[in-house]
Amino acid sequence: MSAVVRRSSAMRHIPQQTDGLFSGHRIDTSRPGAIDRITDGVRKRGLVTLTGIDSRTDALALAAQIMTVIPHRDSDSDGITTIRDTRRHTHRAGFAGFGNGPLEPHTERSGSPSPPRLMMLVCGQAAHAGGDSVLVDGRAVHADLVTGARAAASALAQPRSAYFGAGDGHPSQVFTIYDDDQVAVRLRLDGLARFSPIVQPYLPTLRAAIARHQLLMPMAPGQGYVLDNRRWLHARTAFTGSRVCWRALGEPRFAMSHGFIPQLAAQAAPALVGP
Repeated sequence: MSAVVRRSSAMRHIPQQTDGLFSGHRIDTSRPGAIDRITDGVRKRGLVTLTGIDSRTDALALAAQIMTVIPHRDSDSDGITTIRDTRRHTHRAGFAGFGNGPLEPHTERSGSPSPPRLMMLVCGQAAHAGGDSVLVDGRAVHADLVTGARAAASALAQPRSAYFGAGDGHPSQVFTIYDDDQVAVRLRLDGLARFSPIVQPYLPTLRAAIARHQLLMPMAPGQGYVLDNRRWLHARTAFTGSRVCWRALGEPRFAMSHGFIPQLAAQAAPALVGP
């Protein structure tokens, strides 16, 4: 896939060039050994990009090999959700994905007690214009804040300093630091996100760091990605036309650590992580 750099009105920042992002992590799902390459890439980098998924049936079959698919409020009975502009959800909180507007970078199902670890998104039909995926590596955002705005990083890691979701949502924090110093990110920035007074002053700093690390990734039909929902945020630019994507959420059928190794720690011990 040929990536282009264009202005994303949703993010108000020029996304970075993404040729390396897609081609460097691309896996042709029709080739032997694809599943092993997918699991290895997700473990090491939290992200793989995909080609060769020609139908909804193909998407479901692939998802079932790498995850235990979890049905969602909006999914069909098999767990696959068809993401398209329904023209019925434009102004409903929590349903923005079913419109044609931009989406802010977020963790999928951030308001649930345990968000699904994996998300797979596949393009079934590209929009006439726009509708590009936007990906943000939470590890890079965390490193950005730790090195350039340590007070913000500390505040964003305070337990229960955020609440994501409606009345049935969940208190959490943007960065969860585990006992072994691994990190997980959980975030949404729409009308269903609330932050404590200790965090609110740092939200502009967080947004700026996210903007610096966003990657624009157009997808053609049959292309997609799998991401670690504890590491990568995802978003979308506004679009026109009939855009259709298939999404699967679930828990991995392979072993994963509970978070990511912070970038500074990884640089000190590069043998511990992948590229």
